[in-house]
Amino acid sequence: MTGKSRRIELRAAPHVKRGVNVETIMLHVVLALLPIAGFSVIQYGLSALALIMATTVSCLLSERLFSRLSGQGNTLADWSATITGLLLALTLPPSFPLWMAAVAGFAAIALGKVLFGGLGYNVFNPALVGRAFVQAAFPVAITTWAPAFFPGRFTGFIPTTFTMPLMTPPGLAEWLHQHVVDGFTGATPLARWKFENHVASAGDLLSGVATASAGETSALLILACGLYLAARKFMDWRIPVAVIGSAALVALAFHLVDPGRYPAPVFVLLSGGLMLGAVFMATDMATSPVTATGVWIYGAVIGVVTVMIRYFGGLTEGVMYAILIGNALVPLIDQYTQPRVFGARGRKA
Repeated sequence: MTGKSRRIELRAAPHVKRGVNVETIMLHVVLALLPIAGFSVIQYGLSALALIMATTVSCLLSERLFSRLSGQGNTLADWSATITGLLLALTLPPSFPLWMAAVAGFAAIALGKVLFGGLGYNVFNPALVGRAFVQAAFPVAITTWAPAFFPGRFTGFIPTTFTMPLMTPPGLAEWLHQHVVDGFTGATPLARWKFENHVASAGDLLSGVATASAGETSALLILACGLYLAARKFMDWRIPVAVIGSAALVALAFHLVDPGRYPAPVFVLLSGGLMLGAVFMATDMATSPVTATGVWIYGAVIGVVTVMIRYFGGLTEGVMYAILIGNALVPLIDQYTQPRVFGARGRKA
């Protein structure tokens, strides 16, 4: 000792920190979502671009409004509202009216985030909260679809894009038949399987020509963007693996029992929003478990519930509700999967 007093600081774990903050992680998630958003614009043209802009701007303005009202200052720099806007747009039909998209963005921030105290305190994924709100409020509009890669998508908008509140939307089906494509059914691959027993080919599902929400038709691109986040350690890879793996196992079991009634696992995995939900929504750090065992249980619950809703529910898609149910179970999962404290007989309460 040199006689000089020294200060010893005692701090709680973790004691080893990465040189990465929340803003950096969120920015990389935004970058990972941009190729998916760009592909949706290639598929659906100007209407998809307008939809993405409407939800994102609505989320940003809502975030700024509530941050000013609460005196928190400017919280837009953490990129969380941008992520919510992008994800929300990718879960909506490209023909969704813009004013409804703006309502969805406001609901996502207000009900999914601000109501619980802001970033990190939300129990449910905000984008899915916004999507669930408009599904209940506008059930017809959210089940109205346009085909991918239709001619003229870069020179004009889908007629329903600019439908105003309290106004009857133009006849999308008639417009499609007259100006776009003949024989368009207006149904997603999941809907056609559920109600017509028609199973889309894996090639159609992988190529993005199948009808679906704006960002749900490019499974390979979604997986590639997810691998980028996992490689940078900005995403827990165990969650999408658990979601996809459990969904595949359940689908395989049903297919082996009755292959005429239940499709092969490849159709279950590539159709609908399973890939987008597994990679970008179930992995939300604020709404997923923190324990090693918990993430596997959480992912498995989402995968199993998704398949059960698709097979036995009244809805054609179950990913959104499966993730929201998984979010609700996170506190219990964390509680019962806490590692045993060293030297203790039982698990930590």
